[in-house]
Amino acid sequence: MLLTTQDAFGAMVQAYYDNPAADVDELVERDDGLLDFTGGPAAYFAPFESWSQVEQEAMAHVRGRVLDVGCGPGRVALYLQEQGHEVVGVDNSPGAIRVARQRGVRHVRELDVTQITLARLGQFDTVVMLGNNLGLLGQPVQARMILRRLAAMTGPAGRIVAQTRDIYQTDEAVHLTYQQRNRETGRPAGLIRVRVRYRHFIGPWLDYLMVAPDELAELIQGTGWMISALLTEPDSAVYVAVLERVSG
Repeated sequence: MLLTTQDAFGAMVQAYYDNPAADVDELVERDDGLLDFTGGPAAYFAPFESWSQVEQEAMAHVRGRVLDVGCGPGRVALYLQEQGHEVVGVDNSPGAIRVARQRGVRHVRELDVTQITLARLGQFDTVVMLGNNLGLLGQPVQARMILRRLAAMTGPAGRIVAQTRDIYQTDEAVHLTYQQRNRETGRPAGLIRVRVRYRHFIGPWLDYLMVAPDELAELIQGTGWMISALLTEPDSAVYVAVLERVSG
């Protein structure tokens, strides 16, 4: 459970929700010292019409009861509710969960991705991880454990719709150097260690995994999943993978 002083993401989305006209910035710090101001919290509240092409296309692959992993303030959950789905959102940020409830998400739980279990949440038809939330799976060993758990939570017709980034589609020296440092220390090239900062709030360090399609195929081997579709768009490193349960 996050301490109040650690919930930088929650404090940020609450501030934006309370006053969208206010100057609210999101600062992401990487463990090599890189500081990056993102586009701000507006993206976490964007209506469907403003989503990227791959995110919009991804919604056609969602069916049945949905688990929204890393739901934040409810962007995806609210859209899917409007489409008639029963949605359960989970996030480790108490502030984000509070905002999601305020915005009308009916079922939300304050849970870390490692705390997701069949006993706690029940069975689902689709697991959604948009907003690059495949990265929340973390270290490969942990990622495979969680993927096997999700397989048990979705049954033989289960599906995962997950967004990530092909980190090799860059020519920026600061990122290429980081990838090489990872390789030299035995970490996957796309495993970044980051934390969110907002005003005096400082979030905990998080191992965040980004994978190219061939790396994703290797990651999911033996977890009960296979890639059934890759949704891409021109000139973008971001893609959505649709995973289906492996029969038997």
